Amino acid sequence: MTPEPLTPGFAAKPVLTGEKTVLRPFTAADADTMAEIIEDPEVLRFTGESPNDLTPGFLRSWYGSRSAQTDRLDLAVTDRATGQLVGEVVLYEWDPADRACTFRTLLGPAGRNRGIGTEAVRLVVGHGFDHIGLHRIALDVFGHNHRAHHVYEKVGFTEEGRTGGPYDEIRMSVLAPDWAKHRGRP
Repeated sequence: MTPEPLTPGFAAKPVLTGEKTVLRPFTAADADTMAEIIEDPEVLRFTGESPNDLTPGFLRSWYGSRSAQTDRLDLAVTDRATGQLVGEVVLYEWDPADRACTFRTLLGPAGRNRGIGTEAVRLVVGHGFDHIGLHRIALDVFGHNHRAHHVYEKVGFTEEGRTGGPYDEIRMSVLAPDWAKHRGRP
């Protein structure tokens, strides 16, 4: 007997379309492009080193298995005009008791400074609240990542606290009732 997924919303892997971007399920074929994006110096500066050895085989297996995950949602961020893969958005660390999860994103150079990131965040966060039934979505962002911090504030995340120190980490979140009021445009 196969166990039921934690929630049908995480089992379903949607295609979310905006004016500038299309978020779609990953495939193993995305691994080479994601390897380049992950190795981008700015991505490394703002996300840190991966705890895994990101070999081509690991990345093919990782991205090829994202659609089978029932406790998280990993979507490829693509440029709607060209179809080019430019990054990822992820809802993960699902807490069913609190109907909460954590959010993360990363964009390579081809996806920056064009509003694609802002739209991608709005699309996946809206999906989390409207279709998965989440109550809270949280994230952590380095204090020196001003661009991401600005995007998160722009779509309605509010600061909850900071760690301070040389690697200042900011905890932010957005709640479903607030999202229902502003829909990512506070």
